[in-house]
Amino acid sequence: MKPQRVVVGLSGGVDSAVTAHLLKQQGHEVIGIFMKNWEDDDDSEYCSSNIDFVDAAAVADVLGIEIEHVNFAAEYKDRVFAEFLREYEAGRTPNPDVLCNAEIKFKAFLDHAMRLGAAKIATGHYARVRERVGAFELLKGLDPLKDQSYFLHRLTQAQLSKTLFPVGELPKTDVRRIAAEIGLPNAKKKDSTGICFIGERPFREFLNRYLANTPGPIKDDRGRTIGEHVGLSFYTLGQRKGIGIGGLKERGAPRGGGEHDPWFVARKDMAGNTLYAVQGHDHPWLLSHHLNADDTSWIAGHAPTLAALAAKTRYRQQDAACVFGNALDSAGEGAFDLRFEQAQWAVTPGQSAVLYDGEVCLGGGVIAAATP
Repeated sequence: MKPQRVVVGLSGGVDSAVTAHLLKQQGHEVIGIFMKNWEDDDDSEYCSSNIDFVDAAAVADVLGIEIEHVNFAAEYKDRVFAEFLREYEAGRTPNPDVLCNAEIKFKAFLDHAMRLGAAKIATGHYARVRERVGAFELLKGLDPLKDQSYFLHRLTQAQLSKTLFPVGELPKTDVRRIAAEIGLPNAKKKDSTGICFIGERPFREFLNRYLANTPGPIKDDRGRTIGEHVGLSFYTLGQRKGIGIGGLKERGAPRGGGEHDPWFVARKDMAGNTLYAVQGHDHPWLLSHHLNADDTSWIAGHAPTLAALAAKTRYRQQDAACVFGNALDSAGEGAFDLRFEQAQWAVTPGQSAVLYDGEVCLGGGVIAAATP
C-alpha cells in the first residue's frame, strides 16, 4: 500500500499504540485521535479517560506523531447510551460495544478523520479486512483468544473500505513485545475491561441511577417463590452471582440440578414482573437449539446465501454450527432464525447473534427470542 494519511484511534492502550507504530513503519503519515465518549461523573476512580489520554499523549510523543483530543460524548449519549437504557428497560441485555463501533468509532470518528484529509482510519481491534473482487470482507483476528470481529459485525462496505486493523495480523504476545522493544510507556498496561461509562463501578449501582426498579418475586421452575428481585432490568439470563437466593438448598433439587447446585437466572416475565431462576448449569430452561434475531446488518450488504454456517451468541464463545434461515418480519426489516446442532447456553435477548463462514464474519442481528 502506498504511503497515505492514516488517522489512528489512540485509546491509551497498547493495541492502538502498536497500531500507530506499525503504520508509521510502513511509511504512512499517522495522526492520532483520542476519543472522549463519556462525560458524566468522569473521574479516575471508575472511568479512566483522563489517565488514558495522558497515556495516549505519551505514546504519540514517543512515536513522534500529532494527537488530537476529540469529544464525541454528545453523539455517544444520543446514539449508544440512550439505546442501551431502552434495551435494559425492555428487559433485554444490550451490547454497547457493538453499537459504539457502528455509531461512534466507525461513523463519528471516521467522519472526523475524513475531514482531516485521511485516506484511512485504523484502530487496535483484533480483526482483519480483505478485499476480494471489489468487495470487502471482515476476517477474524489471527489470535483466536483476542479476535474482536464479533464486536465489528455491523460495519458496512463503506466503513471497511476505509479501515485498517494492523494488529489483527499478530498474536497479542507479539504486540506486547513490539511495545516493549520500542519503549512505549504503556507496554505493560493491562487491557481495559467493561464499558467505559461504567468502568469498574458496580453495574447495578450504575443502572440504578437511570432505571426505575420495581421489586417482584423470584420463582423456581415449579412456580414456588424463592426470593425477591430488585427490578427485572438488573438481571441477565445465565447470571449466577448477585441473584440473592443463596441458602435455599434445602428446598430440594428442581430438574436439571442437584440440591447443592448454584442458581442461575433463566427467564424474565416482564408482564408479571417475575424473575425465574433454576438450579444447575445445564438446566433445560438455560439451553436453546433455536433463536430468532432482527435488526440485522450484513457486511456484504445482503444476507448470506449459505444455510450451513457457524454463529456466536456471545463474545468469547466457540463458533457453533447452525442452519441459517432468512426471513422478513412484518415491518419489512430483515430478520433471521438459527437452528443449532448443539444446544446453546443462556441465549440472551438483546445480545448479538453473529454469523461466520470459516474465518469470514458475515454480520448478524440482535437476538429477539430463543426456544428449546
